[in-house]
Amino acid sequence: MQCIEEPAYAKVNLFLRVLRRREDGFHEIETFIAPITLCDSLELESAHAFEFRCDEPGLAGDDNLVVRATRLFFSEINREPKIRLTLRKKIPHSAGLGGGSSDAAAALRALNRFFDAGLSSEKLSTLASQLGSDVSFFLNETAATCRGRGEIVTPAALPDPLSLLLLKPEFGVSSSWAYSRWQATREVAGAIYQSQKFGDITFVNDLERAVFEKFVFLAQVKAWLLKQPEVGAALMSGSGSTIFAVMRPKMNADLVAKRAKSELDPELWSCSCATI
Repeated sequence: MQCIEEPAYAKVNLFLRVLRRREDGFHEIETFIAPITLCDSLELESAHAFEFRCDEPGLAGDDNLVVRATRLFFSEINREPKIRLTLRKKIPHSAGLGGGSSDAAAALRALNRFFDAGLSSEKLSTLASQLGSDVSFFLNETAATCRGRGEIVTPAALPDPLSLLLLKPEFGVSSSWAYSRWQATREVAGAIYQSQKFGDITFVNDLERAVFEKFVFLAQVKAWLLKQPEVGAALMSGSGSTIFAVMRPKMNADLVAKRAKSELDPELWSCSCATI
């Protein structure tokens, strides 16, 4: 039985500017995104029908982006969906790390290879844009500047890999909710929202105001990280609820994570990783 495995890498937004609300209900953005070593895994096997399994049962329904991507792919190539997909999750849900979008992109890439369908990068990108604003970015597995609602992707390599620490509380944040609150909070002042320069990158996220106003603990996590001597910059990724720290050279992210759980919340999820 033929079987392949495809990684689905998470991401962080190193820079996110929200420019305006569009007539189609989305928001015009400019963002610099980097894939990171944290990843889900998608396994594909030959089967007599379409089967989808996930090690998180709550994510195994027909609304999962992997299922939607698979049905869209088979509709495009005009074939019956005969495949078994098994998704193993490590990227937390509603975390601003793009897990669902990355899973969908991994499905499109892997299905195209598995069935030797020969769909071009442009065609895959067209399919990806129908699934979500971030899915096109994840097709290429490289850092990029994204514009429009996120679907206009321009590869832009990072000067150097970044060592990161991700911290996430037990709760998540809805992307649609965060964007809906942007207009009401975009003039809110505060030193914690100021852009940060570290190396050749300027770190800023326009959604922090909206999210921190309701989820004050996230502001506390960011402020705490910025006080740690090992940390060069700290920012919320996407719409949250993950706050990431950019570690200074040769610093131990695991020690900072341990300290954060001791001083902030013992239930914090943490991950030491790096940009790709």
